[in-house]
Amino acid sequence: MSQDDNLIDLGAERARRVHDLNEKRLNEVRQAFEQAMPLGKAKKKPKGKPKKR
Repeated sequence: MSQDDNLIDLGAERARRVHDLNEKRLNEVRQAFEQAMPLGKAKKKPKGKPKKR
């Protein structure tokens, strides 16, 4: 029964291929969006002491 080791789950392979295609398309759209509207660095809020009143 060594042939059982060589069997390929076609459903899983198709799902992985579709996932890879969707991930590639998502990355392309993300890069195009970042070129059109570049995101600035996130501004950090200063961590100062609260003002005394």
